[in-house]
Amino acid sequence: MGIFHFAVRDLPPEAESLRDEVRAFLREHFTGRAAVRRARSWGGRDPEFSRKVGARGWIGMTWPKRYGGHERSFLERYVVLEEMLAAGAPVGGHWVADRQSGPLLLRFGTEAQRERFLPSITRGELSFAIGMSEPDSGSDLASIRTRAVRKDGGYVVNGTKVWTSNAHQSDYAIALFRTAVVPDKKHEGLSQFLVDLHSPGITIRPIVDLAGKHHFNEVVFQDVFVPEDNRVGGEGDGWKQVTTELAFERSGPERYLSSFALVVALLQHVGPEPGPREAEAIGRLVAHMAALRQMSLSVAGMLQAGDNPNLEAAVVKDVGTTFEQSVPEIVHALLDLEPTIDTGEDLQQTLGYLVQNAPSFSLRGGTREVLRGIIARGLGLR
Repeated sequence: MGIFHFAVRDLPPEAESLRDEVRAFLREHFTGRAAVRRARSWGGRDPEFSRKVGARGWIGMTWPKRYGGHERSFLERYVVLEEMLAAGAPVGGHWVADRQSGPLLLRFGTEAQRERFLPSITRGELSFAIGMSEPDSGSDLASIRTRAVRKDGGYVVNGTKVWTSNAHQSDYAIALFRTAVVPDKKHEGLSQFLVDLHSPGITIRPIVDLAGKHHFNEVVFQDVFVPEDNRVGGEGDGWKQVTTELAFERSGPERYLSSFALVVALLQHVGPEPGPREAEAIGRLVAHMAALRQMSLSVAGMLQAGDNPNLEAAVVKDVGTTFEQSVPEIVHALLDLEPTIDTGEDLQQTLGYLVQNAPSFSLRGGTREVLRGIIARGLGLR
């Protein structure tokens, strides 16, 4: 319809030469992992690995050097992310901070906040969680009720956040609180804060998912004091900031590579001479991945040019999620192979892991309905 701007883009030579460097690093520091472990991808955590990545200059790659960044291009950063995700490397320890917390502070934070937090992030030493969702709010983020009330140089916070991924393993959260109640204007009166997750009054309770895994959490705030200089941006600017933050997480290669380990396991299973059904299915998967990669690369190019590709990012996330969720269904139907947990061959366990986890792909970073609402508004349909 002309409103989408997905330009076909080639990577510059400096980005392609970086690919060999990343692959050599991964051969040295990340080898021999079973596919079911590699399937965890950006959900896997290894603090030592994160520090090694930071030491190579691959966290905060596009950030200013004065904050520990490296002033490299978004396309070079894209290559590093792509190779890490394709390998299934455990990047979860620094992922959120690199992808959205740091960029948010660069855009809206104070100079003191940037100097305090960004260098530690680039070294892979500081882990962040996202404090947005709340009980009974569903996808209506603007309906949150956790209150931050001014008191003696800061704010006292009371309320609950939920589905807070990896809060139990993180140092800080950037959280959205209500600093004022504006009747009939729920998008107003919201503010963002840097919250030390070890502060007195914070209780982090595990939420074990249907697969028996603990990565979600309920975070309860009971008279938690947050200093005023930990507020990010102006009081009441939270909604504008949080929508910008969400856009950071919707267009990267993680939006089509979350099921990549299963695709690789499928290729290894069928071998170099697949039958007609296998060849057709693999051809479709590869074609979809190639199209998504071009769309995602186009968004990276727009970021490099200083544009604001929120609409395109929402499209990439929606289409990418649909693809990622289709992969385990296609493999299951193609091979008539039952998924397993903790037993069976590697392909079965990888299939089992993704069958359990793929339904969550259309929730994280914005539900399908939310994304299509954004797209509809961008097209002038609502």
